[in-house]
Amino acid sequence: MLRRTLLGLCAALAVTAAQAETPPAPSAPAAKPNPRVKIETAEGAIVVELFADKAPITVANYLKYVDRGLFTGATFYRASKPPGYTAADYGLIQGGLQNNPAKVLPPIAHESTIKTGLTHKTQGTISMGRHAPGSAQADWSITLGDMSYLDADPKNPKANPGFAAFGQVVEGLEVVQKIIVLPTDPNRGEGAMKGEMLVKPVRIMRVSRVPVAPPATAPAAAPPPPPAAPAPAP
Repeated sequence: MLRRTLLGLCAALAVTAAQAETPPAPSAPAAKPNPRVKIETAEGAIVVELFADKAPITVANYLKYVDRGLFTGATFYRASKPPGYTAADYGLIQGGLQNNPAKVLPPIAHESTIKTGLTHKTQGTISMGRHAPGSAQADWSITLGDMSYLDADPKNPKANPGFAAFGQVVEGLEVVQKIIVLPTDPNRGEGAMKGEMLVKPVRIMRVSRVPVAPPATAPAAAPPPPPAAPAPAP
């Protein structure tokens, strides 16, 4: 009986030692955080998260302008809302370089909301301005309220390709609300922009990246407990 007991204890100790030598499971790699930028204007600062994970082409283009300082001195020049509407909770403001030939970069491919899964229904959506799809360069808008009519029509994307949403305001939405109620000139602007051009465009002093803290790494899974030692043989 003593011999059987010793054999059982030796087997349990061998299993425990083998498990102790097994390295812990590696931690799951943390997802890379989306970049953020601060748009510093004469009316205050707006911080925007750019969804590089969903609209990589559009975000990369925007960050080229940011990193090269090309938006310095640009303006918010348009405030669009329904005629006669005076509240600050619906519409969009538009800013950028207004096709300044000294600063604009080549146009980019259109990233449809059908492809990205983003929507202009979300408050504070930032979206690229364009003429035809694939012509977007350096002008963008920030929305207030549900403006999902700017999304591509999933039933007929050729007829309505929509606009390329690529981020969302995370701080400074009140600045957008201040700009959208500024006076507009009823005689300026062409087409859909007629009457929506600001009398005094809001100067953009600088657009720069905001440091983003990396997400916390998920802890490694705990190793399974060692099996119970076998009961001594009778």
